[in-house]
Amino acid sequence: MKFRNIKTIIGREYLTRVKKKSFLLITFLGPVFFAAIAVVPSLIMFFAEDKGKQVGVVDQSGIVMEKFADSEAVSYTDYSSQPADSVKARFEELGLDALVVISPIDSASRSVTVSAYSLQPLSVDMKESIASKVDDAVEDWRLTLYDVSDLRQIMDEVKSDVSVATYTLGKDGEERLSSSELYMIISLLLSMVIYMFIAMFSGMVMQSVIEEKASRVVEVLVSSVKATELMFGKIIGVACVALTQFLLWVVLTAVLVTGVSAFIGFDSLMDTASVQTDQMTQMAEGFGVDQQAMAAAGMSMPSVADMAGQDNELSAIMSTLRDLNYVQLILGFIVYFALGYLLYASFFAAIGSAVENEADTQQLQIPVTIPLLIAFFIAFYAFKAPDSAVVFWGSMIPFTSPIVMLARIPFGVPAWELALSIVLLVVTFVACAWASAKIYKIGILMFGKKTTFKDLWKWLKQK
Repeated sequence: MKFRNIKTIIGREYLTRVKKKSFLLITFLGPVFFAAIAVVPSLIMFFAEDKGKQVGVVDQSGIVMEKFADSEAVSYTDYSSQPADSVKARFEELGLDALVVISPIDSASRSVTVSAYSLQPLSVDMKESIASKVDDAVEDWRLTLYDVSDLRQIMDEVKSDVSVATYTLGKDGEERLSSSELYMIISLLLSMVIYMFIAMFSGMVMQSVIEEKASRVVEVLVSSVKATELMFGKIIGVACVALTQFLLWVVLTAVLVTGVSAFIGFDSLMDTASVQTDQMTQMAEGFGVDQQAMAAAGMSMPSVADMAGQDNELSAIMSTLRDLNYVQLILGFIVYFALGYLLYASFFAAIGSAVENEADTQQLQIPVTIPLLIAFFIAFYAFKAPDSAVVFWGSMIPFTSPIVMLARIPFGVPAWELALSIVLLVVTFVACAWASAKIYKIGILMFGKKTTFKDLWKWLKQK
């Protein structure tokens, strides 16, 4: 292979892509999208709140009404002296948005039943607010049955909210306050970002190969350069495009988020952080990591309100942010993204060369995409036990290490493990790139026949 030819192909591939309107559109709209994800939730929460609602209450138990205090969102009116049916008949006349009817106390269950009536479906927030107030009232009433003076105060004093302060010990014996929750969030974000980038840009290589093959442009290209030079030039060219787009996204997103946050204010920024924490929690639960399991692991999601109210938690987060090895994180991301991308892009380039349209790639992609998915799932659980056997081997096996090792790095990885993982990844890339190049060299000029795994094996064995 001639490096001059590869350099020419890299330049052609890079310039062709960065000059496309789609590239410019995605590059400049991407940061707007990312900034919107960071800012819009707080705006939606602000404008989506209930305001000025009128709620009537018929309290037949005699213990709940005092818990319904007026607020900016809801005003409560006591209709307990009137029959519930009478109030319902005059619902619109009274200007009510909802009517809450509380039954008499059931002596058997020592509780009440609650019914809410409204012309429009009741919002979830209002329903939860009503339920919470009724629960508090019933609990207070039950406490009075024990005939113990100041029982509520005693129970409040007995309750304990113990927090665990975690410290990491440096080689010099220095103790540094740290936050396991923050390490978890960084681990999840890094693994998701690198998974997305490897899958997206490797797929871009395959699509480019298919387009050139379908348009027969590749026949002209291989008459001037070797097929392997074309493949590696295309892979590296797309990698340069990916890094350019990524760096522009980082810079533009930071500028937009900083500008909008300064305009909206710090309080809204804290609300947004709370929303993002809730979204991360929901995502974790979607993958089977429930709150109890996370709490058992000592890594429950922190709420921004709690962190703001607890100096120790806030100090732990600030200390963790200060002590993070940013150089290792950035270099680790670049190295593992580059090597992971090169490994999978070579596979996708070979697949693209073996087919004539994108619909034929589904079967051939399965063996390639399965390791990526396995790596993502291992990385998603890496925060629970970053040194466990499955996570360790996931960070060593080259087909999963780009994603899993990056998820482990925030928790600290010995230098020898990083070195071994990178060496194995490089060796595997060289071997797989050689195999992919053999398939690419033959497949790029094959037309009129649907390729099977048997055909790929036959091409691979040819000298």
